[in-house]
Amino acid sequence: MRKTLSAEGELWTEGGVLTMKETEDPRERRRKARGCRSGGDVGRGCGSGSACSCGCGLRLQLRQRLRLPLRCGLLLLCLAPSCAAPRVRTGLEILAADGFRSLKGMRVGLITNSAAVDSRLRPTAQLLSGAEGVHFAALFAPEHGLAGSLAAGERVEDRRDPVTGVPVHSLYGKNRRPTAEMLRGIDILIYDLQDVGARPYTYLSTLVGALESVRAAGIELWVLDRPDPLGGSAIDGPVLDRRFESFVGAHPIPLRHAMTPGEFARLVNEERGIGARLRVVAMEGWRRGMAWDETGLPWIAPSPNIPTPATCHLYPGFVLIEGTNLSEGRGTTRPFHLFGAPWLDGRAVAEWLNLSGLAGVAFRAVEFTPTDSKHRGALCSGVEVHVLDPAAFRASAAVVEVIRAVMTRHPAEFKFLPESFDRLAGSDSLRRALEEKARPEVITGSWAPGQEEFLRRRARFLLYR
Repeated sequence: MRKTLSAEGELWTEGGVLTMKETEDPRERRRKARGCRSGGDVGRGCGSGSACSCGCGLRLQLRQRLRLPLRCGLLLLCLAPSCAAPRVRTGLEILAADGFRSLKGMRVGLITNSAAVDSRLRPTAQLLSGAEGVHFAALFAPEHGLAGSLAAGERVEDRRDPVTGVPVHSLYGKNRRPTAEMLRGIDILIYDLQDVGARPYTYLSTLVGALESVRAAGIELWVLDRPDPLGGSAIDGPVLDRRFESFVGAHPIPLRHAMTPGEFARLVNEERGIGARLRVVAMEGWRRGMAWDETGLPWIAPSPNIPTPATCHLYPGFVLIEGTNLSEGRGTTRPFHLFGAPWLDGRAVAEWLNLSGLAGVAFRAVEFTPTDSKHRGALCSGVEVHVLDPAAFRASAAVVEVIRAVMTRHPAEFKFLPESFDRLAGSDSLRRALEEKARPEVITGSWAPGQEEFLRRRARFLLYR
């Protein structure tokens, strides 16, 4: 129960219910002490108007003018905690709540980057390095580096962390998983990375490699769980064919998989027969239907081209444009929201897409000049993608229509980069279907059997409703 003082009394909130307890106004006590002749009720004046020496008439007018906005303001103040978005506590915050007591006496390594923070924006590495009784031994940096600032595909180098002083082992250079030498002397390896909910994002491969490495080293892996920014309900896109496994396709799951890192770790640890000693530190307060802005958590870009949660909604489909000769917006302020090329008729393609009946999305013609990646320095005619209803929008279905539109309007100019496209898509089936001019509904319908099987496989590894 919480008390708030007001001119009308004491406001109490308990269990989201607002109550008021009246108290005597101190000004009334002073009026009585001066011997006001009316003895009138508090808040009604003494009845003698301006002739009263106690001044209650003036105070009455002021109080009547102020009472309504004051009451409204206090109601909003007291009800605000009940109306606020649900508060999610990540695995990091659950572990930190008791001062990392469960890690005391242990030598700990940490796979992380700058996007892994608590609700006060404190990085996991900072909290662990300052934890009493915990020996913080090493950091491990995935793709994009410890700062999350390196470009896609850029090599990450070993170094020493200037803040904590511990060595930083690269997991995106000569080695893409922890080696026995890196893990020597470590009792527990912790994984704390913010994922984006899409199969091609390489942090999932880093997690698989970590499971395999700790199994070989005979130590534990702890996953500090974080939300899937796309929620945990809707899946989208084709399931990966195992023949096309790669670092951007770690396991047979759809392009949009609707799993948290902890859930994915549980699934692959069993389905791949890894058998690692795995502990998932689960979140509190997260529900599968939550959008990111409902979690109450801050968003920090886990890599340069995923600057906002909105980008995550596009990435599971529009990442496939990397496997074509179109720019996917890298080198602009709107990666994956833009696509185009110097030869593209952006107006015609945008008009096609707006007439296609795709749910939850609209398109507009734009021009942009990438400062990096494909068509660097060239003026591109293109299209900007506006997600209007994230719950209805499906990025993989949208990108099928995008590629179909561009292939139809520009049959001579458009090209697949087959190896790259198939690796990202998880098979060659999608590319071949587009080349054969299959209808979009036929293409997306062909994904259904694999998706249904995946949902059955996934069900027993889920940790949240």
